[in-house]
Amino acid sequence: MGRPLFYEILEKPATSCIIAFCTAIWFYLQKKNLGYSQVGSSYETAVEGHHWRIITSAFSHISIIHLVFNMSALWSLGIVEQLDHMGLGSLYYLQYSLVLVVLSGVLVIAMYHVLINRFKVEYFRRVTAVGYSCVVFGWMTILSVKQPSTKLNLFGLLSLPISFAPFESLVFTSIIVPQASFLGHLSGIIVGYGIAWGLIRGMNNFWAISMLAWIGVVFVISLKKSGACDFEFLEIESVTDSSLPSVRFLGNGRVLQMGSVPVAGTELV
Repeated sequence: MGRPLFYEILEKPATSCIIAFCTAIWFYLQKKNLGYSQVGSSYETAVEGHHWRIITSAFSHISIIHLVFNMSALWSLGIVEQLDHMGLGSLYYLQYSLVLVVLSGVLVIAMYHVLINRFKVEYFRRVTAVGYSCVVFGWMTILSVKQPSTKLNLFGLLSLPISFAPFESLVFTSIIVPQASFLGHLSGIIVGYGIAWGLIRGMNNFWAISMLAWIGVVFVISLKKSGACDFEFLEIESVTDSSLPSVRFLGNGRVLQMGSVPVAGTELV
């Protein structure tokens, strides 16, 4: 007999929490009858200012099969939390999961931008993606560099050498699930290699909390500006320099001035 699930959950606390969170989001989306158009990320919505979708799309799954596949792979990759002796562990896992969510989401939009504006492939303008696959492929890549001898078990049926797993899985999912986001998965692999090779480094609790705070600020402001949510306590108005937006929290008169944003006629590169 294998070990009781309870003990495995204790050994993978961060992985278990993320799986529980994604599952709760799935139940919420099903209950509210929400789909790709409400929570998904696309180039068109990014240009319209729906930057909050980079976060919501990562944790949202519309299909139960998609959810089960991603969470099963994520559970297998939770071994990262048990590798404290290699400089990994739960804190490392949480810190760089945050990096993977943000950077892979931004990288996908950047890829769409190049394909649309440079190569005139209009197909990618409205392609909408959801799912935690970017992060799953990112951790698969990190583990393939940090511990290449590891085996990745999927559903208890498929065992892949972790050193080849990122690209094997990329090809496998593209063939079996044609609607799977090839660029989304590829972005997770690219960011994963950036982390594993030390090109993206320096994350600690201070920077992770700071990053999380700024994500929260941008998330709320983009929700407000895009009209997705009407926060009555928040008012966005222009200041003397029209390129700098200000954010006023009603009730105390405080104003937060943000960094510059693109003005009309410029392109996001």
